[in-house]
Amino acid sequence: MLNTPLVDEEFDDHDDHVVGSMNTPLRADAFEMDDKLKMELIEKHFKEIMHILGLDLDDDSLKGTPHRVAKMYVQEVFSGLNPQNKPIAKLFDNKYNYDQMLVEKDITFYSHCEHHFVPIYGKAHVAYFSSGKVIGLSKINRIVQYYAKRPQVQERLTVQIASELKEVLQTEDVAVVLDATHMCVSSRGVNDTNSMTGTAHFSGKFSNQDIKNEFLNYINANTTVR
Repeated sequence: MLNTPLVDEEFDDHDDHVVGSMNTPLRADAFEMDDKLKMELIEKHFKEIMHILGLDLDDDSLKGTPHRVAKMYVQEVFSGLNPQNKPIAKLFDNKYNYDQMLVEKDITFYSHCEHHFVPIYGKAHVAYFSSGKVIGLSKINRIVQYYAKRPQVQERLTVQIASELKEVLQTEDVAVVLDATHMCVSSRGVNDTNSMTGTAHFSGKFSNQDIKNEFLNYINANTTVR
């Protein structure tokens, strides 16, 4: 992990890897349209795309595809665009006075490259030091999934997860590492099926090299419980 470049270099002349601000680029009117209408319009336009490609939409295998794609886009793989789906993270008092880092590693996530709308998938590794409060472990997973379920670039996803955790946990002592495979690299363009992309965010206590190394050593260790 973190043995790969932090920047996902693409080799196609038209594949410049551009990263904007930390915020996902959304129009001001992004949520004026309800999900039902969004799905109806996506279904209509995806049907036209399939028609342009020459596919027979009367075929039993294909005729339901526009609807399935529309539902998948709105309710599943891009559901993280809608702030109504943001997980509510409840905090608990750190009654055990646990003062070491808490690590949750190997959180599986699936996202989509915003440049080609093809999958990005990988593992997230998260750690924090309690400022007096702790969060339910499943909520860490949900925060990762929420920000992954939108068109993304990996650098932005890393920062968004870290920023949300710092706000929720009321601490700067947060670390996030993502290791991911990008289908825009492996299934098209350069067709490199072996490379992975690593990104990281370290803040607060994790800026200390010893603490950072402790975290990195842990997430790289084989800690499978048998």
